[in-house]
Amino acid sequence: MKRSIAKFRMFSFKRNLFNICSVIIAILFTGCLLYSVAFMPKFGDPNGPASNEVSVRYVEKGTEETGVINSIAGMILVYRGFDTFGEATILFVAVEGVVSMMRKKYNPEDEEEQQA
Repeated sequence: MKRSIAKFRMFSFKRNLFNICSVIIAILFTGCLLYSVAFMPKFGDPNGPASNEVSVRYVEKGTEETGVINSIAGMILVYRGFDTFGEATILFVAVEGVVSMMRKKYNPEDEEEQQA
């Protein structure tokens, strides 16, 4: 009886410690994100990354550099090819992970019970 109480207390202590550490890590992560948001450029800033020369080059010379008629397809497939391939790979791995977790494991005993 005393051993089971001691095990319960140790389990309870570990669980509380885990909960406290989880909350501290979440608060630190939120603080880091809020700190980084403070250094983002203002919306509509002409010197911001959304208004740099890369987008202008895509629009002006995209058709002749890529050789495609549709400039959007050329930008995605030629200029951003590795990025698009990486995103497709991540999406495939995520779907495979979900499928593997949802897959029902084969158990021959279940089949025998259904036949009987």
